Order: sequence, then C-alpha cells, then structure tokens
Amino acid sequence: MTSLRRATETELEQPETVPRRGVWSPRVVWVLCAVVLAFWGVDSLYLGYLSPWMLGIRVAWATSLLGYTYLIRGVPLSWVTPLTDLNVLLSTLCVLGLSVEMGGVDGPYFVMVPVLPMAITLIYRRHVRSVFVCGGVGLTGTALLLWRDGHTPIQAFTWLSVVGGIVLLAAYFSYQTFHALRAEQQARIERARRESLEALAFSEHRRAQSEKLAIVGRLASGVAHEINNPLAYVGSNVNFVHTELLEAREFDREELAEVLAETRVGIQHIRQIVSDLRGFARMDENEPMACSLADVAADALKLASLRLKHVSFLQVDVPADLPEIFAVRQRLVQVVLNLLINAGDVLESHPVPGSEVRLIGRAEQERVVLLVEDNGPGFSPEVLTRLFEAFFTTKSPDKGTGLGLTLSRELVEQFGGALSASNRPEGGARLRIEFPIHRDGLSEKPSREAEGRERGAA
Repeated sequence: MTSLRRATETELEQPETVPRRGVWSPRVVWVLCAVVLAFWGVDSLYLGYLSPWMLGIRVAWATSLLGYTYLIRGVPLSWVTPLTDLNVLLSTLCVLGLSVEMGGVDGPYFVMVPVLPMAITLIYRRHVRSVFVCGGVGLTGTALLLWRDGHTPIQAFTWLSVVGGIVLLAAYFSYQTFHALRAEQQARIERARRESLEALAFSEHRRAQSEKLAIVGRLASGVAHEINNPLAYVGSNVNFVHTELLEAREFDREELAEVLAETRVGIQHIRQIVSDLRGFARMDENEPMACSLADVAADALKLASLRLKHVSFLQVDVPADLPEIFAVRQRLVQVVLNLLINAGDVLESHPVPGSEVRLIGRAEQERVVLLVEDNGPGFSPEVLTRLFEAFFTTKSPDKGTGLGLTLSRELVEQFGGALSASNRPEGGARLRIEFPIHRDGLSEKPSREAEGRERGAA
C-alpha cells in the first residue's frame, strides 16, 4: 500500500534526477528576450539618445530569463524555489533600473513596479515566496525613488500605500491559488490512488479465482473416479430395473427396493461432489469474520479427500474447540485445500511405503496453528529458499503454475497470519499456518465446549 501511494504522489515529490520544464518553453523565452532587447530602440526614441545603461539592464534581464529557463530543467528539486526567487529578484531589479533611467516614478516604466507582483502570481502560481520577494524589493525601490525625486511625505505615503496594497493583494491571490492547486492535486492523487486500489483488488480477485479453478482442475482425476464408481452401479441398477419391468413376470419387490435405494445413494453421492465443487468455485465472500479452523479444515477435506484417498492415508486431528480466528473463511479453505493437494502431488510423484498426509490443529498461547504434513521426501535447501517465489515450481506445467503458494501466503498474511515451510525431523514436509486468536471469540469458547460436551453425552 505504501509503495502504491508513493507511486501516485510523484507529482508532489519528483525524484532528484528527473528533468523538469520551466514556466515557458525555450522558444517562447527566446522570443520574450528578443522583445525585451528590441524595446531598447523605444527607450532611445523616448530619451532622444542611445543609453548604454538601458541596453545593459535589458541584456541582464534577458540573460536572467534564459539562465533560469535552462537551469531549471535539470537541477535537484531543492534548488527550484531558490532559483525562482533569484530570477524574480533580478527581474524586479531590472524593472526598477529601467524606471530610474526613464524618469523615476513619473516615467513610463514605473507602472510596471506595482503590476509586477500580480504578474508573478499568475506566472509562478506555486511559489508564494517569490511574490513577497518581488513585492518587498518593489516597495523598497519605490521608497528610494520617491526619496530621490524629493516627493512630499503625503505623496510618498500615497504611492507606498498603493504599491503595498497591490503587493498584499497579489500575495493573497498567490496563497489562495497555491492552496487551490494543491487541493486539486491532492484530489487527483486520491482519485488515482482509489482507482489503482480498485484495479488491484479486481486483479487480486481474478488471480485468486484463476488459482481456485486451477485447483479444481488438479482435482479432476479424483473427481472423475469418484463420479464413475457410483455411475457404474447406477447404470447397472437402471438396466436391471429396465429388464425386470419390461419382462411381464413376477419380481421381488424387496430386491427392487434395495436396487432403487442403492441408485438413490449413488445419485446423492454424485450430487454432493458436484455441489462441493460448485460451492468452492463460487466462493466470492470477501468480508472477514470470526471463523473456526475446524470448519475450514472440514470444508477443505471434502474436496481434498477426492484427490488424497487414491495416493495416501489422510490423518486429521483438528479439535472442534479451537479458538476462533478473524478471516475470510472461504479464502482459508482455498489455502488449506491447495496445501493438501500439493502434499498429494508430492506423494504421487515420489511414492513411499505407508504414504500419509496429516492435518493437525492446535492452540499455542495467543495463536491458532494448522499444520499440513506428509512423509514424502521433504524440501531440498534450494527449493525451501524459493518456495514462496511467484512462478517458481518444481512441477510440470499441467500440475502447477507457481502461484499457488505465493497466493496462499498473501491470503494468510492479509488477516494477520503467517505461512511458513520446513522439513520434519523424522522426514517429510511441513507447512505451518498460524493466526492470532480472535479476542471476541474467546468469550464464546466455554459455551461451545459445553455445547460439544452435551452433544457428546447425547
């Protein structure tokens, strides 16, 4: 989540090495500098002579604009504000210099002094301090010009009030503009973050659903065997009933009833398998709630037994009175089922005498633990270090995608749990799932235990 938020905030926090553009493109700045220099001819016509001071001021102003335009494109982010303030300072001094040479407060350029802070507000909308730099320098220059030209205190106060008022108004507009832009940017970032999270959640859902269907595919051979067996005797019984009923002779009603009962059991068995598969494939609940690992294990075993009964003995020791945990039950069923099928795949590819898969649940202090163990070859050191890497698998492409354990760990960690792998001291692999105990569920534990004892007594 942190990395996602950081990625969406690149507009506010640009990397140090990322080039950035100035306010205008270099072409526009070159045209602006040409206009600044061309107005030296207008100055000469106004003064009646060629003034080298006016040319020097205009060259300095154009140099400042060009320097800022090219420097700002590659400097570190921390230099942007100081460079902008320096550029504004030099521009303001150039305007004051032109005003001095063209007649002071009575000259044609002095009108630019109070207007300049407003222009800075529009040009550098994100730099409030630059407005104060421009206004402060302009106000000081105005006071010096009024003192040099010998204006009366009333005249000086009037001029300074006008210039100071415009500076404050420009600063206020700049401050409001800055915050409005920042609020708009934050809203845009938040919208992008929300859309990214929604896309990520949808992608995670699709990935979980794909892995879930892959598990169903790995169950296919066991399911086919479990369905073919009842189908065989259902078909045989149907043929028997068909023969007995079409032949006009007496038949044993008790034998017919027994055949029909067998047929019904077979059909119910097939229906249960289909129902379990459909229920697993449609697990779409996303809201976490208090649930029991015993119930999770029971749901997973319904489908895992279809696969494991043909390759190993399945031993289950998950007490019904284990404390509850807080998670999405259906997601945990998917995790446990995946681990059980993985154990079956290992024992099928590396058969051992007395092959066995164990599912063990227990409480350890403030944690609830579920172990999936087998007595196969275990994990090699190379496999154990990479076991939870995405797309890492030791199976053939038709047996695994390399995402099952990665997704299982992510699903467990979403609810404060942990999934780890190790080798058993006596040989074989061990996958350990652990969750913190759901505190609200502790108060209900005695009542569940009492209910279990009453059921046992009954």
